Amino acid sequence: MKRISVIAVAMLALAGAAGSVQAAGSGGPEFVRQPWTFAGFRGYFDNAQLQRGFQVYKEVCAACHSLKRMSFRNLAEAGGPGYSEDQAKAAAAEWLHQIPEPNDKGDIADRKGNIITRAAKASDPILGPYLNEAQARGANNGALPPDLSVIVKGRGVEVDRPFYRVPDGMLRDIATGYQEGGADYSYALLTGFKPVPMYVANAAGALIPAPAGTAGARACASVDQGTDGKPDVCNALQKGMNYNSHFSGHQIAMAAPLSNGVVKYAKPKQGDGLIPVPETIDQYARDVTAFLAWASDPKLEERKRMGLMVMLYLLVTTVLLYFAKQRIWSKIPH
Repeated sequence: MKRISVIAVAMLALAGAAGSVQAAGSGGPEFVRQPWTFAGFRGYFDNAQLQRGFQVYKEVCAACHSLKRMSFRNLAEAGGPGYSEDQAKAAAAEWLHQIPEPNDKGDIADRKGNIITRAAKASDPILGPYLNEAQARGANNGALPPDLSVIVKGRGVEVDRPFYRVPDGMLRDIATGYQEGGADYSYALLTGFKPVPMYVANAAGALIPAPAGTAGARACASVDQGTDGKPDVCNALQKGMNYNSHFSGHQIAMAAPLSNGVVKYAKPKQGDGLIPVPETIDQYARDVTAFLAWASDPKLEERKRMGLMVMLYLLVTTVLLYFAKQRIWSKIPH
């Protein structure tokens, strides 16, 4: 029992450790673990937040990105945004982008060459504005906007630590049930668009951060440290790229998608006692990240409930087996 208590205390200490991890690579940016409602063993999705996130996706992200592994009818499923079937149908009918579909003659385009389309239905996938990869790249200077259906599951936070510290992180993640690396990364990316930092070289040739306007300062998206006495190398922001503090290499083709006030949330009615949700970059990023986390794992709540039931079942079974073993072997003489 004493040994078990020591292990439990150690796991609780790890769980209470600092809530930030560093990206892979020495000196990488820190990804702060955010307080998501869907985190931990008893995590759940906030319906109101998912509805706001869908609004941000529709009004901002859908201009470039699809969500083709999700259908509009999924919006009305249990564990999701909490829309009714009629609301899901209405969302499909009002969707920004129509569905390509040949006419009765099998024609995919009319006489003027325009693609024949129809309004979306609840059973249709949530498509983006582009018909194919070539069209998408042509509209984005060669960059391909990824589909966002499983983007949160497809991203994560890598930790740069010595090999002997790896068990610490593993035990901490086990103790807290941490699976939100993709959500933390997505939130950090959406809020990481900033001006390109300025650097100035010191006497040794090392580039050090400097305030804007400093004499001799240069804008560097990233800095490669010099070796064998050579000066540091300033990597300037390439044409058509944007600086992001949490993207690998800090240069990303996507421009900052969010700005304060870009999406207008519904105001609560007087007497409801609800506080208006702030229309800020931080709030938009949290809401759309939560929505994309649900899209990547729509059965999260059901999965976590089942996991807790299984653990409870195993605990009860273990206790019963222990008492059965004690009763059987107690009759055998030593």
